[in-house]
Amino acid sequence: MASLQLSVPNIVGSRFKRRPVRCAVERQDLFNRIAPVYDNLNDLLSLGQHRIWKRMAVSWSGAKPGDSVLDLCCGSGDLTFLMSEKVGSYGRVKGLDFSKEQLSIASSRQYFLSKACYNNIEWVEGDALDLPFSNGYFDAITMGYGLRNVVDKRQAMREMFRVLKPGSRVSILDFNKTTQLLTAMFQEWMIDNVVVPTATVYGLAKEYQYLKTSIKEFLTGEELEKLALEVGFSKARHYEIGGGLMGNLVATR
Repeated sequence: MASLQLSVPNIVGSRFKRRPVRCAVERQDLFNRIAPVYDNLNDLLSLGQHRIWKRMAVSWSGAKPGDSVLDLCCGSGDLTFLMSEKVGSYGRVKGLDFSKEQLSIASSRQYFLSKACYNNIEWVEGDALDLPFSNGYFDAITMGYGLRNVVDKRQAMREMFRVLKPGSRVSILDFNKTTQLLTAMFQEWMIDNVVVPTATVYGLAKEYQYLKTSIKEFLTGEELEKLALEVGFSKARHYEIGGGLMGNLVATR
């Protein structure tokens, strides 16, 4: 049976301390508010394509059977469940997020989906800037639509580097801050004319208007590659997918 574990020591051992989440409170509140309709909106707004992009991200992570892996900023668990299927029943999966509401939904999905390998998943309420895991703990990390929302991207990358084993990879999926004018214009049009109006139906127009600002403040693919190398990753490659609307950074420790 699935259980929502919010006390870190019960999940990863007494050597880890429960730490306060360092984030903008309004961002945490935002993701708690949108949690009940987050998955439905993702399906509507991407025409189901987000599921393909997430499978690509998991594939690029290099996770394999028996591995210990982390899905960072896991939300309602889409990537976490895919990572669970990759590593199998003998692997171990941590899904970490700062939103209790998202983790509650993820835990409920784990129970109702009731797939044998999903018993290897443990949910952790935690901080992407101060991960409650020891150095070199994981064989692979995924992060879907999370890096754009952390308050310190460099520190988040440092933490991912720290908890990865040498030679292992992190795969980061997010909206792409494109340098192509036409793609950028189309992306902005989609947000104004599709994303926000659709969110309005759910009473979340204001919450999804935040999306445009967060993309504008994000890093380009080239800047993400540079950041990964600066914090210590040996290799970093950014791939544009979804016609340039999305991007996936793959970095090797």
